[in-house]
Amino acid sequence: MRGAVAAGHPLTAAAGARVLAAGGSAVDACVGAAFASWVCESMLTGPGGGGFMLVHGARDGRTRVFDFMVTVPRAAPAAAGELLRLAVDFDGDTQQVFHTGAAAVAVPGTALGLEAAHRRFGRLPWAELVAPAAQMAREGVELTPAQGYLHRILDGLLRHSPEGDAMYGAGGRPYRAGERFALPELAETLERIGAEGAGALYRGEVARRVVKHVRAGGGSVSLADLAGYRVIERRPVVVAYRGHEFRSNPPPSSGGLLVAYGLRALGDGEPAPEALVAAMEAQDAVRGGAFVRALHRGGVTARLLSGTTHISVVDARGDAASLSASLGSGSGVVVPGTGIHLNNMLGEADLREHARPGERLTSMMAPSLVLRDGRPRLVLGSAGSARLRGAILQVVVNVVAKGMGVEEAVEAPRLHAEEGVVYCEDATVADKLEVQGHEVVRFKRRNLYFGGVSAVELPADGRLAAAGDPRRGGAGVVVA
Repeated sequence: MRGAVAAGHPLTAAAGARVLAAGGSAVDACVGAAFASWVCESMLTGPGGGGFMLVHGARDGRTRVFDFMVTVPRAAPAAAGELLRLAVDFDGDTQQVFHTGAAAVAVPGTALGLEAAHRRFGRLPWAELVAPAAQMAREGVELTPAQGYLHRILDGLLRHSPEGDAMYGAGGRPYRAGERFALPELAETLERIGAEGAGALYRGEVARRVVKHVRAGGGSVSLADLAGYRVIERRPVVVAYRGHEFRSNPPPSSGGLLVAYGLRALGDGEPAPEALVAAMEAQDAVRGGAFVRALHRGGVTARLLSGTTHISVVDARGDAASLSASLGSGSGVVVPGTGIHLNNMLGEADLREHARPGERLTSMMAPSLVLRDGRPRLVLGSAGSARLRGAILQVVVNVVAKGMGVEEAVEAPRLHAEEGVVYCEDATVADKLEVQGHEVVRFKRRNLYFGGVSAVELPADGRLAAAGDPRRGGAGVVVA
């Protein structure tokens, strides 16, 4: 087999599969898929956001994490303009409040992060990885039901500005499933990135357009912020679990560490629903001020929102790449003439008050890897704000402790425990937890509130399998 890829959209996964079929590395496939996701998942990810890529080499056994998370502008965010407060309704089951506007825009890093990983581990030319996404943006894509749903529930965020409405509006309403959605200005930007490299976004004409638009709206990003951005390479956090080794995104981000903490809390015991709830409550309990200070020595913490996507890849050599990237929640702040949808990572009021200029934000995102006998067993990650750590935890448990195949493990009903409340997809589990005295919020069906896991499995028989989360309309492709 030439490899496998799992992602949050069928076209994202297909783009990565084409790269693998052409002999590309796991990182090549991750990069090609990421560019495609900027088009077909543009409300969740793009050049205006940040993220992380975990890369594992089969030959040397080393795992590295490329950190290209957003940074706080050097001008104090507390002095920036007002934020717009909007609520998103997850099918009437629960709501989450988001804050957006130019004042919420942090310095993006995604394009430079993809380029840094490609320079180290890529085999195919950079321009060849960008070109299919540019063509897709110019010709447009047909919205899937899952994407139509996202356009609908995020509509208030996406179209609050004239530029956001021009990009995401279809005659005064959100785009619907089955309609064609094109991004011609993003196509031009992608072509420029293909020809000039990611630096084209951080200096020159595009950078000036970004700064002008953000500052006109009350934001703080400067030309110096963009020119000074750097990608950081880190060692992963590592924890043992049932004869396997879990590796993930390290501090100063919190997501990987919290998943590792949850796995350690579960140990070798039976992973029953009440044990999962206890592990999640333990995760929640450590997220106090001391935990944040230990992560970042007095730094800042960001509660990432629902606008994350994830791509997992294994190539023919057994190398693995796991990419999580986000815009925040879909800010609706779009730079005119570029198709660049910017992040709203500074959308939390307490963050704006305590953020330190120039500092990198910590994150819940946790691109992850599970090893067995030193070889990859599972490559995974998830979207979903605070819920993504529980989504990753439960898929790892399903595969390692319960022996599920990756598709069953990703599709299985989930729960999430936070602040004394358990959110639950399984009615039988909800009944049991209520009898035990837990406060439970029930969901009628699988819902993207519980994250969007993309995972590739390498079972003992060596036959690759891949699964994208049906909650997000994801897809997995094995390339023969």
